[in-house]
Amino acid sequence: MRSSDIIAALRELESPKDRAGMARFGINVDNALGISVNTLRRLAKDIGRDHELALALWQSGIHEACILASIVADPGRFKTKHARAWVKDFNSWDLCDQCCQNLFWQIEGAQGLALSWITSRQEFTKRAGFTILAVLAFKSKALTTEEIAGFLPIIETAAADERNFVKKAVNWALRQIGKRNLALNRQAIACAKRLLTRDEKSARWIARDALRELTSDKVQQRLRSRPGR
Repeated sequence: MRSSDIIAALRELESPKDRAGMARFGINVDNALGISVNTLRRLAKDIGRDHELALALWQSGIHEACILASIVADPGRFKTKHARAWVKDFNSWDLCDQCCQNLFWQIEGAQGLALSWITSRQEFTKRAGFTILAVLAFKSKALTTEEIAGFLPIIETAAADERNFVKKAVNWALRQIGKRNLALNRQAIACAKRLLTRDEKSARWIARDALRELTSDKVQQRLRSRPGR
């Protein structure tokens, strides 16, 4: 399937009304068509995995084509060099998060990639680093409890960053760590309590929001009901 055919199909789905809705959610719509992620996922299901197509779709610069690229890309063929090229084009929180959740966390070297990005001065690059850590903490079967706990000092350091899209990703990572298992839940709660004593507004916001979820009955009951807890 040619990228030009897919882009033509995407343009037929363009919706100015939905694009305006995206903008209200803080999404950069400078090159967006106004197509929902659910629609893109249905298209991706028909397309299947296609590495070369993903690279071509990304080159179009169209917001939805780039998200579609992250869905159809083959994690086995996608390398850190590709991720480092793509992250330079991130201009919106949703594009960042979709790429990290759909693709980046699955590629070889994902953890090292994330750790190299969390010190970046670029807001969306730093967000991408913490988004990958969040997904790894919750989904990776390869990482041990001890390895995931090693993310907590990184979170404490980054909690001083007041930038909105960074602090929300740091918070996300902390919450995902704390929902992995009971041991990590206790450690994440302790981390949040330390953040609560800090002077930075961002650290206290991260702490309060994380504690609200991690100490909730819903999360506690789910963790205690898991086999082998």
